Amino acid sequence: MEIKNQKKPVSRKKFLFWTVGSLSVFTAAKYFFHRGPKSNTRTVKMLAQSGKLVEVDVTNLACGKRKKISDDELKNWVKNK
Repeated sequence: MEIKNQKKPVSRKKFLFWTVGSLSVFTAAKYFFHRGPKSNTRTVKMLAQSGKLVEVDVTNLACGKRKKISDDELKNWVKNK
């Protein structure tokens, strides 16, 4: 009598074959489904009037004359809760 549902041990050769095959599929998929280059958007960190640090895209800034403000002006400009 033979038992039909008897599990056979997997040979080392088959195990290595399937492991290397699956790793190569994942590696190939990485190159085939590669996304385009990241956009070169540049952001600048600025202080909002609420006192939080926010990132602003450079294209949204005015290109006029830039002037640094003093510490006293900054302390009066930021609204504390």
